Amino acid sequence: MSKFFSNKFNTLVPYTPGEQPKDTQYIKLNTNESPYSPSKKAVNYACKASENVQLYSDPECRELVKTAAEKFNISQDEIIFTNGSDEVLNFAFMAYCDDKCPAVFADITYGFYKVFAQINNIKSKVIPLKEDFSIDITDYYNANGTIFIANPNAPTGIALTLKEIELILQNNKDNIVVIDEAYVDFGAQSVVSLTKKYDNLLVTQTFSKSRSLAGGRLGFGIASKEIIRDLNTIKYSTNPYNVNSLTMAMGVGTLLDDEYCMDNCKKVMTTRAWTVNELSNLGFSMTDSKANFIFAKHNKISGKDIYLKLKEKGVLIRHFDTEKLTDYNRITIGSEEQMKIFIERLKEVLEELK
Repeated sequence: MSKFFSNKFNTLVPYTPGEQPKDTQYIKLNTNESPYSPSKKAVNYACKASENVQLYSDPECRELVKTAAEKFNISQDEIIFTNGSDEVLNFAFMAYCDDKCPAVFADITYGFYKVFAQINNIKSKVIPLKEDFSIDITDYYNANGTIFIANPNAPTGIALTLKEIELILQNNKDNIVVIDEAYVDFGAQSVVSLTKKYDNLLVTQTFSKSRSLAGGRLGFGIASKEIIRDLNTIKYSTNPYNVNSLTMAMGVGTLLDDEYCMDNCKKVMTTRAWTVNELSNLGFSMTDSKANFIFAKHNKISGKDIYLKLKEKGVLIRHFDTEKLTDYNRITIGSEEQMKIFIERLKEVLEELK
């Protein structure tokens, strides 16, 4: 760090993104991207929008808001679009956490929650998962803070039911509950419908996974109009033009081609089931993932050794080198062809590591 870097960030530990190597052609199963291209309609919309990039993007995202409101059956003042769902999550940390209201989240979950708390100088209440990596919802009753739950969770892929989340909401009426649904389209239940019933619920989603726009950086939050007004106050105090014109246009095209995206999700779920079966036959155990990835460990060989050997063979998966997770690897579900190659090379690795 330079000598000018503020002391208030002395203990800040940045979020570590998945590897994005450029030196070798890898089968990338480490960052939960979609193996499928974005909708052609989305690409065409972006091309058209590129003709006017000399102008600022619409800060209100009006066409995108209108299209999304129709899809999710909500009012246009009940949604906000952001630069990836990370931005709306950060807005929530800024808006609803302070000295009297800590951030509450699991010890094993999306790594950015801890970073958002640190950079915003917010106290955290970290709740351990159970031994099987599931959430005990009673741990979140009367939490006296703003709750952040990734559902399905990352990196475990385990999902809570709509009823379980409703119980958390009922037992935290005086605090915001943020449900991060980045992976919800791969087999979990969305709780967007509950925003009509609970004024303390904020649901966030992203276009990165199920809608094939990871490089477009588009996310959103759905909540009561009062909560959305809060979040817009933060947005207009930081970056009013937070969604660029091309991404905004791609978002509209993607929503208008929703069947294409949901068909891709079905393909991912089918490939996930096949991969789970193959891994089971190879001596792996896994959590019940409802996401576009698998969280797996081998019964005899260390997760780190498997990760390193696969990398040598041109396959990238995600390894978390921490005490509780070191035996596990998170494996993104790629195309059917990619997963067949992954299994073939994994068999080679297991033979070498016997």
